[in-house]
Amino acid sequence: MQVNISARHGELKSHDQEKVREKVEKVRRLFDRVNAIEVTVDFQHKTSPEVEINVSAEHAPDFVATASATTVLSALDAAIQKIESQLRKHKERITGHKSPGVKHIPSADQP
Repeated sequence: MQVNISARHGELKSHDQEKVREKVEKVRRLFDRVNAIEVTVDFQHKTSPEVEINVSAEHAPDFVATASATTVLSALDAAIQKIESQLRKHKERITGHKSPGVKHIPSADQP
């Protein structure tokens, strides 16, 4: 899995980059088919940095989440929660559409 971290309108410290990488890599535990994750931190507004996460997976559309907060890590946490909910919903959509088996269909003679 490939993780790209970039910053706009400023720089992200190496210590913060490592924390971002650690937190973002945990997304893979929800959906095994994740190929790449791109994290962009935008420092255009100094008081509220914005974090955008773009997750691309096999046989699925890209998942995108954006959040802004007072610190980079709190914005990252909010964006990760959004991505996780999108991945859970997609995984449920894939695995939840199985029809019940014949043994689960009630017979006509049973009340």
